[in-house]
Amino acid sequence: MHVLELIGKDELKRLSRRSDARATWIAACNFALVAAGFAIPILWTHWLAWAAGALVLAGRALGLGILVHDTAHHAMFTSRAVNEWTGRWLFGGLPNVAYHRYREGHLAHHRHAGTEHDPDLGFVDTYPASGASLLRKLLRDLSGINGIKNIAYQARTFTLPGQAPFLCSHVLLAGSLWAAGHVEVYGCWWLGQVFFFPLLVRLRVMGEHGGVPDHFSGDPRLNTGTTLAGPLARLLVAPNRVNFHIEHHLAPVIPSYRLKEVHALAVAKGCYAGFDCVRTSYVDVLKRCWSKTSAAQRLAGKRRAEGMLGNMQ
Repeated sequence: MHVLELIGKDELKRLSRRSDARATWIAACNFALVAAGFAIPILWTHWLAWAAGALVLAGRALGLGILVHDTAHHAMFTSRAVNEWTGRWLFGGLPNVAYHRYREGHLAHHRHAGTEHDPDLGFVDTYPASGASLLRKLLRDLSGINGIKNIAYQARTFTLPGQAPFLCSHVLLAGSLWAAGHVEVYGCWWLGQVFFFPLLVRLRVMGEHGGVPDHFSGDPRLNTGTTLAGPLARLLVAPNRVNFHIEHHLAPVIPSYRLKEVHALAVAKGCYAGFDCVRTSYVDVLKRCWSKTSAAQRLAGKRRAEGMLGNMQ
């Protein structure tokens, strides 16, 4: 399905229009949630508050990463230069996403989606997975094994030019917390990275391309998934409308803040009728990614994912 089968050229032009006001509001909301993540253990001095703060911060690390994604498509702010600067310095710093390297790899994913040359196939080619395999993956996430491996990968691949935004962001963050008299809660960021972030990323990736009917189809309704998300899922797993992933693959130029409208148009026109591509929740996604046999038996050889997510296969 081509996007022009869904919406006309004039409608596509309208939906593709960027709004600096909306983009700024979204950025402000994401950083307000970062602040809230640190405020929880400051205001409520209990170990559960540290767990809650770490979970919120892990969700916002994912959320900031999604904003890097949006700016990598130059689909957030009206200015290309502003997209690139905010993607690198404002959004990519805390989660340690190297903007230009990420952009190169992600655009390759869009060029080759639905083919064996998709560089992201290695993230999802083990789904659907057997119950035992899926359980092992989830336990490695929640136990901190994959979180530690991810941090170790970042340390091994550290370069000063690439990680300058990371250093600046974390020095500023730790300094701000120190000035407020609560530098100890800086540890909540790393607790979230170790124990929660890998699971949230896995669920997001599974919702996008895990267990889909045909990894090698050119139709996004067969190689990609959209997941309907409630408030909790949007806070943690599907921030910034990333759950509308079929719609994003149909038209990457459309800002994420308009993808819900694209989804409504697709549903109204019956574009998803007869396709099992829209899931009602992330629990439903887990069901799609479970099988009594391994996906590796159906794909032509297991692929090794490149980058931090390669530690989570």
